[in-house]
Amino acid sequence: MVNPKKIFKKHQAQTFPSPSCLAVKSAKGNYIIDIKNKKYLDFVAGVSACSLGHSNPIIINEIKSQIDQYTHVMVYGEYIQEPQYKLAQMLADILPENLNCTYFTNSGTEAIEGAIKLAKRITKNSEIISFKGSYHGSTQGSLSIMGNENQKSNYRPLIPDCKQLVFNNNKSLLEITSKTAAVVVEPIQGATGFIKPKEKFIEKLRKRCDETNTLLIFDEIQTCFGRLGEFFALNYFNVIPDILCIAKGMGGGMPIGAFISSNKNMNFLTDNPPLGHITTFGGHPVNCAASLAVLKYLKNSNIMKKIKIKEAIFRRELVHEKISKINGCGLMLAIVLKNEKHSKILVEEALNKGLILFYFLNAKDSVRVTPPLTINEKEIVKGCLIIKNILDNI
Repeated sequence: MVNPKKIFKKHQAQTFPSPSCLAVKSAKGNYIIDIKNKKYLDFVAGVSACSLGHSNPIIINEIKSQIDQYTHVMVYGEYIQEPQYKLAQMLADILPENLNCTYFTNSGTEAIEGAIKLAKRITKNSEIISFKGSYHGSTQGSLSIMGNENQKSNYRPLIPDCKQLVFNNNKSLLEITSKTAAVVVEPIQGATGFIKPKEKFIEKLRKRCDETNTLLIFDEIQTCFGRLGEFFALNYFNVIPDILCIAKGMGGGMPIGAFISSNKNMNFLTDNPPLGHITTFGGHPVNCAASLAVLKYLKNSNIMKKIKIKEAIFRRELVHEKISKINGCGLMLAIVLKNEKHSKILVEEALNKGLILFYFLNAKDSVRVTPPLTINEKEIVKGCLIIKNILDNI
C-alpha cells in the first residue's frame, strides 16, 4: 500500500524538522479538505497567497481559458502576450505615476533580486540597507539583506556591502548616505510578527532617501493586493517608493511576483549589458491571467472595504487572558501570546480541531492569522472560538 507520508518525508526535500504533514485532498473557498474528508478552516491562506480563497471559480475560469489558448511560448520579454501586457497596464493604472513599468517574476524572492540589481545599476553604488528582523526571501541576494543572522550564518559569504538598521529607530536612518544604492523595507515587517511602523518612520525613511539620492524599495510581497484594505501598503501609509516588489496574494494561489518602477529606471536593464535581467518563466501567461482575475475582482467589488470590519471582528473575538496583544492590521494579524511555549501548542491543537494557523520565523511568541480576504464573519467567530477553547485548556 502506498504511504504518502513516508514518500513525502523521504523523497521531498524537507524545510522543517516537524511539518504538519496534512494530506490534502482538495481545497475550496476558505477550507482545505484532507484525504479523510476532514475540513479545515484556513486562517493562513497559503501564507497570504490564496487571497480570494481556494479554487475560486473567477480565477479558475481565467486559468482554463488561458490554457486553452497557450501556456509558455517564449522567454520573458520577447513576445507580446495579452495576459502580461493587460496585467502590466492595470497595475500602472492603479499605481502612482513613477511605478508604471513592471517586470514579472516567478516569486517574491526573485522580485527582490531584480530590484537589488536594478538599484545597483541605476545608482552605480553597491551598498544595500535593510532592517533587523526583516525577511525578503531565501535566494542569495535576498538572504544577504535578511535581518536574521541565524538564517544566514551557515551560508556565508553572501553578497557584500549589505547593512541592517533597526526598524522603527529614526536615529539609525542617519546611516543612509549618498553611497547607499537602496534601502529595502517591508512597510509592515512580516517575519517578526507583523510589526507596524511608528512615529511616521516610513515617512522619515522616504525623506532620508530623498536627501541622499538613495532608492527606496518597498517589499510588499505580503501586503500587496488588498490585505490591508488597500491595494498596497503604499496607499495605506501614503508613501511612494522608487521600486515596488510584490508577489504572494497577487496570484490568488498561482506563482507570480514582480518588481515595478518607472519606465526610465527599467530601461537600465535593457542595455549595457543587454538582457540585464533574464527569466524563462517569469510572467507565465497562465499565472498572469490568474493575477489579472484577482486584480479585476478586487477593483470591481467591495471586498477591500470590508477588510477593516473583519479586522475589528478578529480583535473583538481574540480577547483572552493568555493573549497579550494582536499585532498587524487588516487581515495581516499576529496573535502574541504571553507564554511563547503556547504558540506551538496552539498551532498543533488548532490543526487537530480543524483550524489552520501558522508560525513566524522571528517571533516565537506569535501565531499567524492571514486568512483569505473572502473570510466571513461567521467563519472568523468560529475560528476564534477554537483558538480560545485551546488556550483555556493549555
